[in-house]
This record gives sequence, structure tokens and C-alpha cells, in this order.
Amino acid sequence: MNVEIKETLDVKGLSCPMPMMKLAKAMKGLNSNEVLEMLGTDPGTKSDLPRWCNKSGNLLLDESELDGGVFRFLIQKN
Repeated sequence: MNVEIKETLDVKGLSCPMPMMKLAKAMKGLNSNEVLEMLGTDPGTKSDLPRWCNKSGNLLLDESELDGGVFRFLIQKN
């Protein structure tokens, strides 16, 4: 996927609810249509983040798992 990433949010090592709290705060600093990359290790984020996107109106563009159990998400601000 070829998108311009405006900001990267590293929440590796944090567990629920901190990754989602930090994501919500970071998204407030973005303009509409900008993309945030989030890197984390909490497996709960894999189910929490799509629900949060549905509720907030933001778009989950991509989700993948990197080496070392790191999850990568690309979220576009509405």
C-alpha cells in the first residue's frame, strides 16, 4: 500500500487502554485525510482499533503483523 504517512505513533509495550487513548489524542492533531501509522504489541488492539474506527468515522486502511509480534495499522482521519 502506497500512502503518505503523516505521523507514526509507537505504542509498543503499552497495554489496554493506553494504545487507544494515545491514538485518539494523536488523531486530533491530524487534518482530514491524513494518515497515521500506529505500531503496537497489545493483541487487544487488533479488535479494539476497528471498532474505534467505526465509532469515530476514521478509516482503517491497512493492518499487518511485523516481526517480533508488532502490529502495524494505517488509519486515515475522517
